[in-house]
Amino acid sequence: MPATHHIEPTLENIRWGAFDAAVKPVKEVDPGDLVILECVSGGPEVMPPASSGLSLPPRLAAIHAAGVPRLGPHILTGPVAVKGAEPGDCLKVEIERIDLGCDWGFCAFRPLMGTLPEDFPYKRVLHIPVDRQAMTGQVPVGPGITLPLAPFFGVMGVAPPEEWGVISTKEPRAHGGNLDNKELGAGATLYLPVFVPGANFSAGDGHGVQGDGEVCINALEICLTGHFRLSLEKGGGARDPVLKYPRAETATHFISMGMHEDLDLAMKQALREMIAFIVSRSNLSAADAYQLCSLCVDFHVTQTVNGEKGVHGLLKKGLLF
Repeated sequence: MPATHHIEPTLENIRWGAFDAAVKPVKEVDPGDLVILECVSGGPEVMPPASSGLSLPPRLAAIHAAGVPRLGPHILTGPVAVKGAEPGDCLKVEIERIDLGCDWGFCAFRPLMGTLPEDFPYKRVLHIPVDRQAMTGQVPVGPGITLPLAPFFGVMGVAPPEEWGVISTKEPRAHGGNLDNKELGAGATLYLPVFVPGANFSAGDGHGVQGDGEVCINALEICLTGHFRLSLEKGGGARDPVLKYPRAETATHFISMGMHEDLDLAMKQALREMIAFIVSRSNLSAADAYQLCSLCVDFHVTQTVNGEKGVHGLLKKGLLF
């Protein structure tokens, strides 16, 4: 019978801005177990003033007070090891549920960052109240704009290869990490290649809502709690070759991903990943799959602000298989 594990963002269970194969897991679970990760977001420099009436979550306040060292921008909860996971396997992450963990979020930009740093060479922070019951955010611009929320985790990833050492959470790579893919909400499944024993899964960077591109740096950054069912596909899964790069699916689409500092090369990688996926699931040739991608796969710009830019391809389920 699968168990449920609840992991809070205490000082022992978080790290700020780093993926590292040397970090020991905070919990080991069996394949198929449900892991509930509470995640918090934001440094002291983007917190709302006391006059705003917006309260700071106690766990986040404790992290700020402790002066936790920061390598990259995101506070991660984890890592969680899965028994039996070995390099060459695939970690299957089913995102069963996402709960809001706060009554507000923020969206900011700052000098030298974002897609248009030359146009906006200053700092600006918006604090956005959230109605949990209505699942909306009230953006304080103009007369106020009400946005429906669609929460997801910007960062979900496994431990990177040991030889990479300590890496920032800013750049998404083969281990996942800062994917910032808005398709990965509740009901989606993320597939990640395993590089170290246990896989060592972490999550953070809660987003209340985001547009494709995430152009100014931030989405609606907010504290979230994720319900993740972690399981294994040995050797990458029965129908696929060994998984080497993140892949996902929703109820309606299969999703390929590409990341590179050059957006053109990110597009090429997302396309090659989709071609390989189609070939692995069918008796079609690579040339067949290439043409079908032009006919029936939508490629979106995931984000343009993480150093490694992102593109993802969407293949509607039922069209080919």
